[in-house]
Amino acid sequence: QVQLVESGGGLVQAGGSLRLSCAASGRTFSSYAMGWFRQAPGKEREFVAAISWSGGSTIYADSVKGRFTISRDNAKNTVYLQMNSLKPEDTAVYYCAASASLRVATMVGGMAYWGKGTLVTVSS
Repeated sequence: QVQLVESGGGLVQAGGSLRLSCAASGRTFSSYAMGWFRQAPGKEREFVAAISWSGGSTIYADSVKGRFTISRDNAKNTVYLQMNSLKPEDTAVYYCAASASLRVATMVGGMAYWGKGTLVTVSS
């Protein structure tokens, strides 16, 4: 069992930056691939970024590539999402999730555990 708690969301102007954190409980955190997803009002939840258990491999959605960076610190049981050059269309609730495999960590259905989310609002 893995419990995930996101933090770091808030209100930021377009062009600004935010760093999201996701703290995980459980001794097996380092064995999971981790992902970030987001859900805007009235839209389906979508993939943002994923990272392998070791941190050696990452995957990004085209919409955030070059602006967002996912990383993890297994010693701290934490995964991060650094978001730069934010746009109003990045406004959403951001969710952290854990998957048994990076191969399926880009899919909502591939995630085994979810956090409750943190709201990011980007004003124009």
